[in-house]
Amino acid sequence: MSSERKDIINRLKRTEGQIRGVQKMIEDEKSCFEIITQLTAIRSSINSTMGVIIGNRITQVIENPADDPELQEERINQAINLIIKKKKKKDMIIITSFFSLLYYLSS
Repeated sequence: MSSERKDIINRLKRTEGQIRGVQKMIEDEKSCFEIITQLTAIRSSINSTMGVIIGNRITQVIENPADDPELQEERINQAINLIIKKKKKKDMIIITSFFSLLYYLSS
C-alpha cells in the first residue's frame, strides 16, 4: 500500500474515532454545544481528507500525462469536477484558470 493510501486510511480511522466519540457524547447527554463542536471537527477532518484525495489525483494527472490530448483533457476536467464539488463557486474561476494553464503547459 502506498504512503498516500496509508495516510488516507489513517485519516479515516481518526474520523471514525471522532464519530464514535460523538455517539458516546449523545449517550452521555453532553451539551449541544459540545456535540456540535465535535461534529464541526469531524466535518473539517472529512474536508481535509477529501483535499488529500483530490490532491493525489491532480498529482497523478500532472506526473502521468496521457499521450492522447483528449484523454488528458478529460482527466483534467475530472480533477476540476472533484474540486468543484468540494469548493465554493467563488473559487472556481481561479481553479479553472489554473487547470487551463496547466493543460496549456502540458500540451
